[in-house]
Amino acid sequence: MNALAATNRNFQRAARILGLDSKLEKSLLIPFREIKVECTIPKDDGTLVSYVGFRIQHDNARGPMKGGIRYHPEVDPDEVNALAQLMTWKTAVADIPYGGAKGGIGCNPRDLSISELERLTRVFTQKIHDLIGVQRDVPAPDMGTNAQTMAWILDEYSKFHGHSPAVVTGKPIDLGGSLGREAATGLGVVFATEALFAEYGKSISDHTFVIQGFGNVGTWAAKSIFERGGKVIAVSDISGAIKNLNGIDILALLKHKDGNGGVLKDFPGAEAMDPDELLVHECDVLVPCALGGVLNKYVCLFHLKIKSSAFKSVFSPVPTFQCTFNASPSLTVDWHSTLPGWVSNTSKVILVFSLSCTLNLKNSILLI
Repeated sequence: MNALAATNRNFQRAARILGLDSKLEKSLLIPFREIKVECTIPKDDGTLVSYVGFRIQHDNARGPMKGGIRYHPEVDPDEVNALAQLMTWKTAVADIPYGGAKGGIGCNPRDLSISELERLTRVFTQKIHDLIGVQRDVPAPDMGTNAQTMAWILDEYSKFHGHSPAVVTGKPIDLGGSLGREAATGLGVVFATEALFAEYGKSISDHTFVIQGFGNVGTWAAKSIFERGGKVIAVSDISGAIKNLNGIDILALLKHKDGNGGVLKDFPGAEAMDPDELLVHECDVLVPCALGGVLNKYVCLFHLKIKSSAFKSVFSPVPTFQCTFNASPSLTVDWHSTLPGWVSNTSKVILVFSLSCTLNLKNSILLI
């Protein structure tokens, strides 16, 4: 079952529990608009190459649509559709006046030069510029994209609509970006986990954590957990996985990563482990910070069988789509806790909304 089918099935299950009107249920399963564009660019050697880009605008009932743009080889319309739908639920759970959208291009950004990425981003923006905007749909960075990508979108969009810094979020600070956005998702998942622990009279300190993915989100989550006294016993990134049952010194690991090409490999304060074993490594809290769909039935059932000090096991997913449909029933037992990704990673969109409110207030004062 692919991402869209699983997301739709989970929504239908929730709709039945809520007694949702059948007409409303059907309308929420169909996106407001689906955009598919061809992006042909010259590579640095002069050859032409074409990529397919998508922007799925799921729902705007609560306000302008909001969602990231990802560059990844596995981007397809079903995945983007599912993520757009989940952005609608995320903004609703956060109770902020946005709808949901998502975009992506099926490419591997690691195989493209900076100039090729810029050309691709600008062509994509040219194809969708009349369908995005501050009152319509506001993109943001996602997997494979960053502040520089948003700067290119902003610049290209402004050629058609005049200088419009609010058309994207996650842009560089000197172009009006948000301070704290880089840390927001990683810190947000820790805050959410901390709140869940508090419900049971527990705290992060003295509990064990396994973190899959040590990019921007994983590093901030690990650092925050370490500073709160939590014990990170295993982490992974694109170069492999490492473990230390006594706890990894995260500050030392970050220093090693900075001087080691940005990867964890060969860190002296831990031993190497099979990356495939990371998700089934015994721990109190499993924090997936990489690709979605990793919490399959096998992984969930493993953690349901182990005994750990806090809740026997807590899943705190960061990517919005982490749990496969077949695994979902495994997460409903009364002594097992899960923080859905669209709850634990709402911090960035909350930050964006808070900043926009502040700016609107300042602008109103200036007009008086």
